[in-house]
Amino acid sequence: MAKKPEILLVDDEEALCNAAEKILTKEGYHVTSMNTAADGLAKFERDGADLLITDLMLPDADGISVLKRAKELHPTVEVIVITGHATVEKAVEAMRLGAYDFIEKPLDRAELVKAVGKAVEKQKLSEENRRLREELPLMLQLHLRADAKRRDPAEYEAGHFPGALSAPTDVTVLIQGQSGTGKEVFADVIHNLSQRRDKAIVKISCAAIPETLLESELFGYERGAFTGAAGSKPGKFEVADGGTLFLDEIAEMSPQLQAKLLRVLQDGRFQRLGSVKDVQVNVRVISATHVDIHKAIAEGTFREDLFYRLNVVNVTVPALRQRADDIPLLAEHFLRKYATRMQKAVHAIAPKAMEQLLHHTWPGNVRELENTMQRALVVTSGDAIQLFQLTPPPSITVGGESFGPSVTIPIGLPMAEAEDRIVAAALDQCGGDKEKAAKLLGISSRTLYRRFSKPES
Repeated sequence: MAKKPEILLVDDEEALCNAAEKILTKEGYHVTSMNTAADGLAKFERDGADLLITDLMLPDADGISVLKRAKELHPTVEVIVITGHATVEKAVEAMRLGAYDFIEKPLDRAELVKAVGKAVEKQKLSEENRRLREELPLMLQLHLRADAKRRDPAEYEAGHFPGALSAPTDVTVLIQGQSGTGKEVFADVIHNLSQRRDKAIVKISCAAIPETLLESELFGYERGAFTGAAGSKPGKFEVADGGTLFLDEIAEMSPQLQAKLLRVLQDGRFQRLGSVKDVQVNVRVISATHVDIHKAIAEGTFREDLFYRLNVVNVTVPALRQRADDIPLLAEHFLRKYATRMQKAVHAIAPKAMEQLLHHTWPGNVRELENTMQRALVVTSGDAIQLFQLTPPPSITVGGESFGPSVTIPIGLPMAEAEDRIVAAALDQCGGDKEKAAKLLGISSRTLYRRFSKPES
């Protein structure tokens, strides 16, 4: 379950704190209230927060000083200031000093929810962009290495990788490859090399959201557009305006929604659900799929005209087993990443352990390697990961030796029956949880649900 965004509220009015806590808790946030600047800053220094909301008039300090100190402790934190009519000028000053927004007393529920939602989203995107900037050198190195095998050495030295030539432009890019190969990483690299890198890359998985909700997530909705639409909400296209929209698992989109997407790609216009007014956006679209898109077109599940709009530049990401030279670099990257998060002094991978990593076929690709390194770090107590600590997940065999439950598929078994056995074993291992089983198998949950909805022959 995703962690609830943490909000720290600093205000000396108990009634205001109680009301704000009640409102924001209902919206899915975790709220902590403090009544003085000293207590608020002590809490913030100790535990941090995704968002700080502070009154400008506190009993022991000026809200401006709280803002300044918070920015010194965590420069990327977003701050919203609460102001009364007499302190509007101070609120403007706070905005100049880095506050994200200000809201006036008495608190209006809709205004509070809107301001907090936008600030938390900006904080999340800033953190994601920071992470991408840290990982970009590694990913470029990987893609350059893979590209060197296919290109002229002179081009390699010039810094080309699949999709690099398209990165500075605004053309659409379709990324294809098996699940877990790192298609999202390619999208990140292309965005970060583009002229839109200072804007957000907004991501949405077309497989992770039910079809009935996907349209409203992409295009937004107006109040009353459907039951439960108590207010208006912008969609991902509006949030990504000026930046990049990454549509993962694009082949899972229904043909009806594909038609609306096609219009946006043609003229940059769409309508929110429940509205007759056109919204104009300037968005670059990068999409990805693990599906054989040509087969989907032949079967009539994917529009050919949309394919040509999305496929101006095509990037095919090879499976990890086809780029074994990347395994040490990736393994060491995940080692550093998760050792830091787990606060473990693990600095190396033992030679025999690395040899085992190199010999594995990695059916789950980069995602499987990342999970393997995480599990190894959990059980590692020394300063290096050893061979015996590379325990694979169920149904995965490393170097020919099985460490856990496995599935035997006899030669000659029809493919459909073999898939049924694998799915059944994954479900059994996951206690019948289809979401977990889909993740274990490296497929979308929608694909798994579709399998169960097929009529008996």
